[in-house]
Amino acid sequence: MVHLAHLLMKNYHGGHVAIRMALGGCANRPFFCIVAAYNKRARDSKYLEQVGCYDPLPNSHNEKLVGLNIERIKHWIGCGAHVTKPVEKLLGLSGFFPLHPMTITNAERLRKRRALKAIAASEEETPGD
Repeated sequence: MVHLAHLLMKNYHGGHVAIRMALGGCANRPFFCIVAAYNKRARDSKYLEQVGCYDPLPNSHNEKLVGLNIERIKHWIGCGAHVTKPVEKLLGLSGFFPLHPMTITNAERLRKRRALKAIAASEEETPGD
């Protein structure tokens, strides 16, 4: 009888494939690669495939840059890959998924905060009538 269990277990990593962010860049200059990787692996370790990138710091035009390979993301989701919440939020903003509820909530909170600051600033400018 041939025992092949050790060969099968060698390729088994456990868990599932997740589409998540891997941190790159240098000190005070983060850069994220959006990758398909086994969920049991460390954040920045080996991954199966890079499917996008994300630069969280705004550029000179005040834009945060995101690059996505939508075809490969569809492939990995079709294969049963799970999507983490930060990547899900980015995919929602790009139009691939519906918007994440916290994205809408945070936008509303920010809008209210800015309106309150504008009202407070206008009251400070005209107190001496």
